[in-house]
Amino acid sequence: MSTPQSAATTDEVVIDCRVKKIFYGNFLAVRDSHVPILKNKITGFIGPSGCGKSTVLKSINRMNDLVRSFRFEGEIRFEGQDLYAKNVDPVTVRRYIGMVFQQPNPFSMSIYENVAFGLRLARYKGDYDARVEEALKGAALWDEVKDKLKNNGMSLSGGQQQRLCIARAIATRPPVILMDEPASALDPIATRQIEELMVELKKDYTVAIVTHNMQQALRVADKTAFFAVDISRGGRTGYLVEMGDTRELFENPREALTREYLSGEFS
Repeated sequence: MSTPQSAATTDEVVIDCRVKKIFYGNFLAVRDSHVPILKNKITGFIGPSGCGKSTVLKSINRMNDLVRSFRFEGEIRFEGQDLYAKNVDPVTVRRYIGMVFQQPNPFSMSIYENVAFGLRLARYKGDYDARVEEALKGAALWDEVKDKLKNNGMSLSGGQQQRLCIARAIATRPPVILMDEPASALDPIATRQIEELMVELKKDYTVAIVTHNMQQALRVADKTAFFAVDISRGGRTGYLVEMGDTRELFENPREALTREYLSGEFS
């Protein structure tokens, strides 16, 4: 696995996600979904509940490995490396591909230690103070917390907590950040702050985001992947319907199913 500083062109596919099948036990959760994620772009995953968009997202950094019944068939390549190869450590994968969850989940420790947590885990040898400040600035939180770094991270507001979690995720400078509905639990003002932050982050990071908010996808995503649910086989299996430039997909979708979803004809 190459280092975060490895050279790549603007249009390079940083993550080539090719899902054949994803199972939870005997349940086929997702099938036939190819989602390329481009460097320094925001890729949005949209679709109705149960369509597998979060499952695919969490498969990218192997978070689903924590589910005992999970089984992945296919290939996900990160800068050419097959992330599901037998010699790849999932913990190492997560150091290169960070994750921000739907509910803010700061640890019950100081703001400083929340951000430094991943650095300590990775046995970082550099200047912790400088890296913590850099991460908090990168998450647009530094000015609000620089005088109370010893305060418990749980004392922050919901929007601040989510930005703290983003700071924690970027402190180790992973090339890719995955976000699973990062603003769904926030008020409109905090949501707008997170959206503006995502746009800033893509200057230095590659971002993929799951969202139920189609307007949010339209505002922030460069590329959008639309997933739907196949009920023809007696189950509820998610699959990729189409993917493309966000504006083009919203204004001129290729598939009738996409048009129906975007127009509110089905949910």
